[in-house]
Amino acid sequence: MRKIIFSIFLVLTFLCSPAMSETAVDWFDKANVLSEGDGGKPTDPKKAIKYLNNAIKLKPDYVQAYNKRGLAYFNLGQYQRAIEDYNKTLRLEPDFAKAYYNRGSAYRYLGQYQRAIEDYNEAVRLKPDFADAYYNRGAAYDDLGKYQRALEDYNEAIRLKPDYIEAYNNRGVTYLLQGNNNLGCRDAQKACTLGDCKLLDLVKSEGLCR
Repeated sequence: MRKIIFSIFLVLTFLCSPAMSETAVDWFDKANVLSEGDGGKPTDPKKAIKYLNNAIKLKPDYVQAYNKRGLAYFNLGQYQRAIEDYNKTLRLEPDFAKAYYNRGSAYRYLGQYQRAIEDYNEAVRLKPDFADAYYNRGAAYDDLGKYQRALEDYNEAIRLKPDYIEAYNNRGVTYLLQGNNNLGCRDAQKACTLGDCKLLDLVKSEGLCR
């Protein structure tokens, strides 16, 4: 009887093992389906983490899975756990620009602005046309009150991506903080033309723009 029970247990374990029914790539793809666009943040991060845990268990050097799991933890506000996954990603692939960018964003949310800037520096070094990295580095400079450096990064982000609404909004705010209402209002108007009028409505209500 014990042998029969033990045999049944082995069969159930065999059948329930994720390795037997799904490959690491299968689990990663399941997590990726939950993302906002290709390579975006998971819309159901808890479920994505479960899938990615299985992928990593089957393939411990799965670079993309660590990076994706980092995004999921980031979405849950677990920034330190996200950083740990980005660290693993970069140990496996030191030239992964998006992982530097993602880690920089996690550092920024933790208020570690200088560390964020250092990671954004690496991201743009590896990928000079990385508009989002310039934009977020600009935001980190804004956080530190380094407005001229922030403007330079917003300029570059807009040069690379002329319809970058968030960059126009942030650059507009930075101009306004410097007392340059003319350029600030111009950027607020441009952002409104592109589809986001919140800043323009606000500055108009404050009498800063016509």
